[in-house]
Amino acid sequence: MRREVQAAAAGALAAAAWIAAEPAIRRAAGGTHRELRLISRLISPRRGGTRLGLAVHLANGAAFGVAFHRLGGHGIRRAVLAAQAENAILWPGMAIADRVHPDVRSGAWPRLLTDRGTLTQEIGGHLVFGVVLGALAPKRA
Repeated sequence: MRREVQAAAAGALAAAAWIAAEPAIRRAAGGTHRELRLISRLISPRRGGTRLGLAVHLANGAAFGVAFHRLGGHGIRRAVLAAQAENAILWPGMAIADRVHPDVRSGAWPRLLTDRGTLTQEIGGHLVFGVVLGALAPKRA
């Protein structure tokens, strides 16, 4: 159980590192969206606050960390590959975000599914997440 708690903490810290690095990633990628706003406004379109997005993002990171650990994942290379695989698998879901997200619908953000900057930004965020998770995640006993 101790290793699973460590894996959850590693995942949450990796998610926090992604958010900390996001401004630099967004500038380098030419992206326009903000991850916490993307999440929070998908869950609750009337509330623009990012606290909900942060809570969900950190919880998702923790869950990913536990799943990665339970599946025997360890090390930076495997964590980066797992994070990028998750990104690729979930990417088609951006079509749903394009239809329902208030910032896309208002024109404040481009269509996320087909925007190169958004894709590059998400790849960069998942890269940071994977590096930090891989560096912190415990090995299976």
